[in-house]
Amino acid sequence: MSGPFRLQSGPAGDLWTYATDGADGTGGGAPAAGHVVLCHDLPRAKASAADVALTYPALADRLNRETGWRVVTGTLRGAGQSGGDFSPQGWLDDLVFLMESEIPVDAPRWLVGYGFGGVLALHLAAQDDRVSGVACLGTPSSLDAWMDDPEPFVERCAGSGLISTPGYPAAPETWAKELSVLHPKDDAEMLKGRPLLVVHGADDPDTTPEDARALADAATGPSDLRVVLGAGHWLRADPRVIAILVGWLERRRP
Repeated sequence: MSGPFRLQSGPAGDLWTYATDGADGTGGGAPAAGHVVLCHDLPRAKASAADVALTYPALADRLNRETGWRVVTGTLRGAGQSGGDFSPQGWLDDLVFLMESEIPVDAPRWLVGYGFGGVLALHLAAQDDRVSGVACLGTPSSLDAWMDDPEPFVERCAGSGLISTPGYPAAPETWAKELSVLHPKDDAEMLKGRPLLVVHGADDPDTTPEDARALADAATGPSDLRVVLGAGHWLRADPRVIAILVGWLERRRP
C-alpha cells in the first residue's frame, strides 16, 4: 500500500514521496512560511524497512499544521516501496533529488534528520548554503565503527530489508567507503553560523549523549542541545521530541 505517498521516478527507480500543501502551488493551501525536508533513519529490526517511514506523512502534516512550514518527506531507496538497494551515496542522491524536485530552486530549506538521516542532513547542509538550518535527532557524531567493520552493517541492512538484491553489495568494503565522505562533526562546523538543533534520548542504546554534545559543540552557529530523559533511540513517536521540534521551527519563522 502506498498510502499518502506518491510515486516519482527517482535516481534508482521508483521513489515514493510526500509533501504538504504550500507555497509552490502543487497542493494549494496558504503560502508556506518555508520548506522543511524530513529524512528517516535506518531501520534496525528484521524486515522493518517497509515500515520505517510510514508515519512520516502524519508527522509532516502535524509540523505543517502547527508551524506553517511546507514539509517534504519520502522513503529513500530500499525503504518502503522505493526501488533499489540502500547505499550511503544512494541515500544522499535520493535526498538531493527530493529537495530539487519538491522545493523551488532558490527557496531556503530546513533539514530534519533522524539517526543516520541527521548525518545526511548535516552533510548536505555543509555543501548547500540554501539550507538555512538543521535538526538532528538521535544522530551519531562518527561513523568510524561502520567503516572499520562493514560486514555487520551490511548484515543489518540486508536483515531489515534495505538490501534485497542477492549478492549486493559485491564488495562490502568498497560499498562502506561511501561512508568516508560523511563526517557529522566536521559538517556541523561547516554550517557557517546557521542554527543546529540536536535532540538525543538519554537512554539511547545506539548512540550516546556524548555524540549529541560533540555535534552541538562542533556547531559554528547557534546550537540547541536537548537530552530527553527516559527516551531511547526511536524519537519519532515521543511527544516531547515533537514539541521540541515544533518550537524550534516556530522560532525560525521568517
